[in-house]
Amino acid sequence: MRVLIVGGNRFMGYGLTWRLLAAGHQVTHLNRGLTRDPFGERIERLTGDRTTSDFARLVAGRSFDAVVDFAGFVGTDAAGAVDALRGRIDHYVFISTGQVYLVREGCPWPAREVDYAGPVMAEPGDAVDKAEWEYGIGKRACEDRLADAWAKDRFPFTALRIPMVDGERDNKRRLEAYLWRILDGGPLIVPEGDLRPVRHVYAGAVVRAIVGILCRPSTFGQAYNLSQDEMPTLPELIALFAEALGAPARIHPMPVARLREAGLRVTDVSPYSSVWMSCLDPARAKTELGFRHEPLAEYAARIVASFLAHPPPDPPPGYSGRDAERRLASRPA
Repeated sequence: MRVLIVGGNRFMGYGLTWRLLAAGHQVTHLNRGLTRDPFGERIERLTGDRTTSDFARLVAGRSFDAVVDFAGFVGTDAAGAVDALRGRIDHYVFISTGQVYLVREGCPWPAREVDYAGPVMAEPGDAVDKAEWEYGIGKRACEDRLADAWAKDRFPFTALRIPMVDGERDNKRRLEAYLWRILDGGPLIVPEGDLRPVRHVYAGAVVRAIVGILCRPSTFGQAYNLSQDEMPTLPELIALFAEALGAPARIHPMPVARLREAGLRVTDVSPYSSVWMSCLDPARAKTELGFRHEPLAEYAARIVASFLAHPPPDPPPGYSGRDAERRLASRPA
């Protein structure tokens, strides 16, 4: 099988590439070439910016059995891919996000695929919230363009909606922020009273799902949620990773107002405490795709083992304020 991967040159894209190569498939990467990869001559590389005419130029005259798009963020990205690839691919897999639900008015928790349709919330005024809202709106625009292309021309797409992704060597280092804090033995601050269920997805499970649906006609024109089965609270999730590390989790609930008064950003202290964390129901993928996710404790052990075997040389983002966190936690409430 000839597979084109657009973007995805780190983290999940690495895992997908290795899995495809191991199965004997031919892999081509299309990205800006800003990040080196470890694949050597095993893959073909097309270097360009997919938001420009580079995309159409690079794939002109080419055909692929499947395309996996990790880098579609606004409607024009999807429209350009449809125009450039129409009639020359058998399947286009679009990696979407649970934030297509979070921008909905009255988003249900957990969200199902049938919850996609409906009015979206107004653009937030806060800069951080606006950026997150724009991300969800942009992904919805991509899905809508693909759905239109399926309805009009039977463009063979499938959308996979995923929540927060945990995995070995996550380049964004979100989970790692908790592992460093557990190992340093200090207080691990989380927002007080936030007991929403946490339902992430393991990178390896997403990779398996992608490979499992490639060129599968029953998935064309459809969208599927992927996530783990367990729904712990954030303190429960942290405790599970602490157990895998063999260290205590000194969880310290604190009012968000106190953090802000101390000049600390909530998501620097606790990256999983953003209000823009989706919670998805994977029932449809389990029924129609046979999707199965490994137990949370099992994949947590894998991530921790990788972290300990390959310790990063420098702390993750947000850790520079660790001393301020300690001082704040030591003060009376």
